[in-house]
Amino acid sequence: MEYLDIVDENGTPVGETVSREDAHRYGILHRTAHVWIVRKEDGRTQVLLQKRSINKESYPGMYDTSSAGHIPAGEEPLPSAVRELKEELGIDADETQLRYTGTFRIQYEKMFHGKLFKDNEITRVYLYDAPVDADDLVLQSSEVESVAWFDIDEVWDEIQHCRDRFCVPTDGLRLLREYINKGETL
Repeated sequence: MEYLDIVDENGTPVGETVSREDAHRYGILHRTAHVWIVRKEDGRTQVLLQKRSINKESYPGMYDTSSAGHIPAGEEPLPSAVRELKEELGIDADETQLRYTGTFRIQYEKMFHGKLFKDNEITRVYLYDAPVDADDLVLQSSEVESVAWFDIDEVWDEIQHCRDRFCVPTDGLRLLREYINKGETL
């Protein structure tokens, strides 16, 4: 069973843990780390998105952040982000290759597979822009069905009007776009 640190509104652990299952059953505030993989292609910024396994407890079969995961109890966000990249996509990244772009909050309640899912997270966002060939990735089949490159502006425009294909968090993508637009990368 996976345990998570319960955190305050700033994302600081309060000294108690909760099972992942109970965190989502009761909406208990916990931490996650998201990594967005980006590249320039024909002068456009693209982002690699993972198509979530149909068996995922939330948003099955939808395109999501490149790599994301819960931060286990006692672990820090950056090592957790590096570990998730390796587990989900087979990318051996070094902590120095990830750039912190900001923190945001995810909070919602929604039905999936006939069960209420309560999400309440403080999310640390990182950018990874080392070269990635999607065909060479080793996908964690229990988590990731496939990956694909998308134009970042097209994803942004689509999620403003429709959520049929993408479940990427709006605030996470906004942080990434702001970071890129400041000229911090690529």
